[in-house]
Parts: sequence; C-alpha cells; structure tokens
Amino acid sequence: MTTTLNLATAETVLNEASIAAASTTHNYITAHGDNDCCGFAWVTVYKVRSNSKLGKLLAGFGFSKAYGGGLQLWNPSKHYTQSLTAKEKGAKAYARILRDALGLEAYANSRMD
Repeated sequence: MTTTLNLATAETVLNEASIAAASTTHNYITAHGDNDCCGFAWVTVYKVRSNSKLGKLLAGFGFSKAYGGGLQLWNPSKHYTQSLTAKEKGAKAYARILRDALGLEAYANSRMD
C-alpha cells in the first residue's frame, strides 16, 4: 500500500466495494436461492492501524479490530440471508476491490454457524 493514499479516493472505493458486495450476494440468491448451510462471512484488512487516517475511515464503514490482528467488517453485503455461500461471494467481491483499487491486504473469511 502506498503511503500517499488519497482518503477521498479510498472512501469512493469503499462505497463501490459495499455496492459490489450487496449486488453479488443478491445476484447469487436470485440465481441459486437461499438453500445453503447457515454461516457468516467477513473481510479482514491487515497492516492498517486502527488509529491511522485510513483506519478511522474504515471504522466509519463499520470495520472494527479483529481478534487475530487487523480490522474486520462482518457481513459486508448487509444482506439478511443466512446462506454461507452467498455471504462468502459478497465478502470476496468486497475484498477483491480493496486489494485491486487500494492495494490493501484484504481477505474474505467465513465460517459455518
């Protein structure tokens, strides 16, 4: 990640990532239904301090400190489905945009309930 990250650009990218996660999850549910195992998905961003300007921006988008380090955002799609696969797809879309557009070390994670 470059140290000259423009926060306005980062905010725009975070909005795009939120939209991508929501639409990816919705499209999966529309195509495949909600008949999947129950679970959770989230995005973890590493190497960003929570007290940095970027960390504070991420907190404004719902990120909080992760138990294993980094910052995490649970259910980035904000979809109410319990479908693990649908939530995973949304989290992967969100993380991919953060990696590609901002160069952040961002990964999707999930677990069954």
